Amino acid sequence: MSATPITAANTSIVFTQLVTLLKAIFIRHGASPDVASVLADNCARAEQDGAHSHGVFRIPGYVSTLDSGWVNGQAVPVVEDVASGFVRVDAANGFAQPALAAARPLLVAKARSAGIAVLAIRNSHHFAALWPDVEPFAEEGLVALSVVNSMTCVVPHGADRPLFGTNPIAFAAPRADGPPIVFDLATSAIAHGDVQIAARKGERVPPGTGVDSLGQPTQDPKAILEGGALLPFGGHKGSALSMMVELLAAALTGGNFSFEFDWSNHPGAKTPWTGQLLIVIDPSKAAGQDFAERSQELVRQMHAAGLRRLPGDRRHRTRAKAEVEGIVLDGDELARLRKLAQG
Repeated sequence: MSATPITAANTSIVFTQLVTLLKAIFIRHGASPDVASVLADNCARAEQDGAHSHGVFRIPGYVSTLDSGWVNGQAVPVVEDVASGFVRVDAANGFAQPALAAARPLLVAKARSAGIAVLAIRNSHHFAALWPDVEPFAEEGLVALSVVNSMTCVVPHGADRPLFGTNPIAFAAPRADGPPIVFDLATSAIAHGDVQIAARKGERVPPGTGVDSLGQPTQDPKAILEGGALLPFGGHKGSALSMMVELLAAALTGGNFSFEFDWSNHPGAKTPWTGQLLIVIDPSKAAGQDFAERSQELVRQMHAAGLRRLPGDRRHRTRAKAEVEGIVLDGDELARLRKLAQG
């Protein structure tokens, strides 16, 4: 996730310019302006933070998915106020990020009122980074946890065929003297996008990442992608967390499990049609000291114990550099993006 160095073959683009370019691509390929705005901002933030597996790398997948008719780029989410601390959204076979954006004001209001609120998104597509969904809540002083399931590509621990998705978990909490504490991790040994990037670069993946089509351990990313599967991180522990994500993101929301949808009639489809759950907590309702100060004390003690880097530190450093120097993109990549925007 390191920043791309500036070379003769690379070019720099400011964040707002990248958002404008990506928005044009989404609109050109069938998304409404509102949907395009949300997706472009999400994707550009990932690229700005140096998370290349979820940045502009994902644009061809978005385009082929929209062109295939698998996802509705014009979908208008239906927000339902179902209980004092519960919001439900039907994403209408659209993307999850616009569904979250539509429900966000009500979700925050409920969290501030009740102390905790849940957002259940169903009938949705999400294969972007998850931390942009939760970090803004922490910037407002709230604690946020989100889970989303994906397409079947992970073998449960002790099983002999894939069943779960990469099923990430994202968490964000405010702290007093710095950016929020944020992590976003797949419950698989490695993110699916990182396997794709390794395959494209001709690199090997770490041991324990996945298996080939015969179920044999492999470090060849192409063998994992072409008939093989990923493994959960931490053996049975990661597998249990992945199962939890399936239950929260699919069973609880009314979305599809990772194995319940069939995109075979939509060549080019890349986005999993599943569900997402968010839990937002207002820590001001808890007893005791200010939560952000307590978070900061934990950070101080972690540093005192010898920890040099917190989750999210590298992203924040990359973001700060990009805000000054711009986002560095491969020149050929930028040319392809501009071509996609023009049709």
